[in-house]
Amino acid sequence: MMDAVVKEVRKKDQAVIVETQGEIDLRHSPQFHKALVKLCEERPPILVIHLGKVAYMDSSGVGTLVEVFRRVKDYGGRLVLVAPSERVRSVFEITRLDQFFTIKDSEAEALAVEGGGA
Repeated sequence: MMDAVVKEVRKKDQAVIVETQGEIDLRHSPQFHKALVKLCEERPPILVIHLGKVAYMDSSGVGTLVEVFRRVKDYGGRLVLVAPSERVRSVFEITRLDQFFTIKDSEAEALAVEGGGA
């Protein structure tokens, strides 16, 4: 499952943590999408996507995350985005998606999220 964007997938308690890196753009989004959809099929209670090493994300990456958000919400799980760079965070702020996604500064904070939807 590892590709240019998905560096590592690991489990911790009820969560599946996806470490990402590089650029999530039109070139890399198909692999990113495929990896995340496959993880959604396993229905983890908490899906954490660590964005700390993502230098750039375009609309195709955002679209993938919106789709994954819907899938996780549909099965009753939670999606948490962790540590996006200022540049990546600004994409969520400009599109106002920061109001829908749970975005935390650290993995520990992500795993401590209680209740609330995805």
